[in-house]
Amino acid sequence: MHAVAPCAKIVDSPDQPSDAPHICPTSAVPHNARMKLLPHATLYAIGAALLFGASTPLAKVLGDNNLPNSPFMLAGLLYLGSGLGLTLLRLLRDRGWQTGGIQRHEWPWLLGTIGFGGIVGPVLLMLGLAHSTATSASLLLNLEAVLTALLAWLVWREATDRRMVLGMALIVAGSAVLVWPPEALTLTDWVGPAALAGACLAWAIDNNLTRQVAHGDALFIALSKGLLAGAVNCALGWALGASLPAGWLPLGLILAVGFLGYGMSLVLFVLALRGLGTARTGAYFSTAPFVGAAIAMIWLGEPASTGLGLAGALMAAGVALHLSERHTHLHTHAAQLHNHAHRHDSHHQHTHDLTWDGTEPHTHPHTHAPLTHRHTHFPDSLHRHSHGS
Repeated sequence: MHAVAPCAKIVDSPDQPSDAPHICPTSAVPHNARMKLLPHATLYAIGAALLFGASTPLAKVLGDNNLPNSPFMLAGLLYLGSGLGLTLLRLLRDRGWQTGGIQRHEWPWLLGTIGFGGIVGPVLLMLGLAHSTATSASLLLNLEAVLTALLAWLVWREATDRRMVLGMALIVAGSAVLVWPPEALTLTDWVGPAALAGACLAWAIDNNLTRQVAHGDALFIALSKGLLAGAVNCALGWALGASLPAGWLPLGLILAVGFLGYGMSLVLFVLALRGLGTARTGAYFSTAPFVGAAIAMIWLGEPASTGLGLAGALMAAGVALHLSERHTHLHTHAAQLHNHAHRHDSHHQHTHDLTWDGTEPHTHPHTHAPLTHRHTHFPDSLHRHSHGS
């Protein structure tokens, strides 16, 4: 049996109940446990944006060459590439099939994120693209970041402040500048913008639901969405008369783009959600259009947009505001029983009734005792406390 010494109680009296929370000073929280979260989680979010942003011009090349001949089939194969690739990666990592660490009461969250993000969102996107110009669609799709943040702040009560709101506004403004030629406001009818706005809302719900299960195995979460969403979108494509691309090479290219741009991007996105919360992760991820535009200009030789430099400056300023955030206050963790990969930091002080060789991180059901302390933190899976009115 291995035990981790708890923080010393600052308040310790005969009148204190046995289940009272431990109160730890900031110094009792290891430095690496306090500060390690910022660079790792932020890099995960930026990495997710880089991979997804890079996949956009690649998917456009495939679509322009009718590989395959249906947008639904293309979306389905990209998701299948994600699911199949991540399944193989997880089997190699675990040397066989292991459970995903999703508790029974969390399956509705996971199924919800698959339904909204992998099925409803892509279907509405394809409908919207059929009734809008490409530039109009690009501009309207910036709603995803806004709606993601609004849902996180207003519905799930995720902590924020003026710095975060301003940073989000700058990043979204950069995305808007990136696709703002005069003709960008051309809309053929109301169906297009309504469908695109609906797709953005579906993905915003998806992002917030994913946060509810982000402590689970990121590979399992991402591959589940890839396999189910891929199957549904491919079935829609077949129903509408689409067919698979001829030859193994184009099919392999599509699956590879899906594995990296959708699969690995989503894995990093889930890891970022675990450490940063939904609104902050969504803000970093919304820099993906700039990445896609830059790659299209450099690799595909597309003409440089006049707003590319300004967009980059606005996004950089927004990201800088988020990177400089320091959210510190005294807060209390309620008792909680759950199962996820963890290290024995200040939030994981428990004994083991099972055989353990000391390897970290490790996964097993464990109880978080009530704990009150002060340190720099983000609205991650362990810090969902209220902040008063």
